[in-house]
Amino acid sequence: MRLIASSALFFAAALMHGGSASAQSLSCGGTLSGVGDSKFSVVQKCGEPMSKDFVCVPRPQVAWVLSPYPGGPAQQVVTQACVPMEDWVYHRGQGNFLGIVRFYNGAVESVRDGERVR
Repeated sequence: MRLIASSALFFAAALMHGGSASAQSLSCGGTLSGVGDSKFSVVQKCGEPMSKDFVCVPRPQVAWVLSPYPGGPAQQVVTQACVPMEDWVYHRGQGNFLGIVRFYNGAVESVRDGERVR
């Protein structure tokens, strides 16, 4: 039983972090901004973005529900919770992809490419 609970928690943790972090960084004037950088650091390196959007990102959340029966086992429930984040969009120049920097709790959570600018 303990092994199953541990495996379930590991799986839920993997879901929470899988795909959320990117190995990319945003190159700005010869310096890089990446995961863990603060908003202040990104602005210092890259300047102000062309847009800022607040987004609600669904993430799995694990909860335990007590049994309604005396002595019954608790059950694990995985639900989706809205995690507020902020996306900053940077224009990298004609013919390049937009750079999208996602912030969580004031730090870069991921960097990804957006659409190609024509």
